Amino acid sequence: MSENIRVLAINPGSTSTKIALFDDFKKLFDMAVMHAPQELSVFPDIQEQLEYRTEMVERSMAERGYAMKDVDVYAGRGGGLMSVTGGVYRVSDLLASHASSGMRGTQHPAQLGAQIAKKFADKFGKPAFIVNPPDVDEFSDAARVTGIKGIYRESHLHALNQKEAALRFCMERGLVYEELNLIIGHTGGGISITAHERGRMVDSNDIIKGSGPMSPTRAGDLPYMDVIELAYSGKYTREQLITKLNRHGGLTDHFGTADLKEVLALEKKGDTFAKTILDGMIYQNAKCVAAMAAALKGKVDAIILTGGIAHSKWFTEMLTSYISWIAEVVVMPGEFELEALAAGALRAFCGEVETKEYTGIPVWDGFLP
Repeated sequence: MSENIRVLAINPGSTSTKIALFDDFKKLFDMAVMHAPQELSVFPDIQEQLEYRTEMVERSMAERGYAMKDVDVYAGRGGGLMSVTGGVYRVSDLLASHASSGMRGTQHPAQLGAQIAKKFADKFGKPAFIVNPPDVDEFSDAARVTGIKGIYRESHLHALNQKEAALRFCMERGLVYEELNLIIGHTGGGISITAHERGRMVDSNDIIKGSGPMSPTRAGDLPYMDVIELAYSGKYTREQLITKLNRHGGLTDHFGTADLKEVLALEKKGDTFAKTILDGMIYQNAKCVAAMAAALKGKVDAIILTGGIAHSKWFTEMLTSYISWIAEVVVMPGEFELEALAAGALRAFCGEVETKEYTGIPVWDGFLP
């Protein structure tokens, strides 16, 4: 690998844009550029934030004493695309255009990542890449089927961090990702638990449309007849109900906070309701892990727990007590998204991994009747 390749990773989120600058794999700095709600409120939609966030990234780099022109490779988060297989993609005009449109019908700040990276890449004549974007869909056909014709399951999960955790696990053990069966749980505000079969994420719960375990912010699986009653109760607009289920559900709905530590503190004070809800959250996560083991026909080489909640010894130990019979449980706390973006872009830049071209053709577009 060439030396001193400078890579800037850009990961836009709901209230911040996280950036990190690397020399090869050595991180020079990382930071979260915070965006106050009143600053974002002036923009009618996420796409309108593009210029604002781009300027904030460039300003933050300058404040740290780094010039954009000295960056060799730009790596953006990705999002807003038609479904793709995992890997590293060059940010082409088509990819950037689709990201700006939100091709799958959802809007998330992550879709700005590729566009910001391309703006800098075009300005300074450098390449831009995305790595395992949120649009990765590697599901098996069996995993897509539901009991309603025309409604099918698609992949919405923490692809970037899960793939990076898998690669780090394999690097530490001298193993090959494409030769293993892994269950990986990304645990944060949302939780995705995924079956990785020889390098492909063949099944998972859905963190966007809703399924799987409850989490600090997601409601998880619910009896659908009760959800229908809630929808027609007159208490909520469509948008309010979506927010309740997908952003203000889980611990947030029960306790008014998404902070696991706060709920654990209640439980330690003898709050029996808090204990019941926490036990239920662990129980639901364990069942989802077991379901992914079934998807892999019981052939599981390891279970990896990653994400922010994996820092909680209580969470990992409680969950392990349910699932350790399946396979070894490995705890890799935290998120590696910026590192994953930079590493993937660096390897593509140096020709160590295949650079894929985005075609705009979804990897799956429904079943023929």
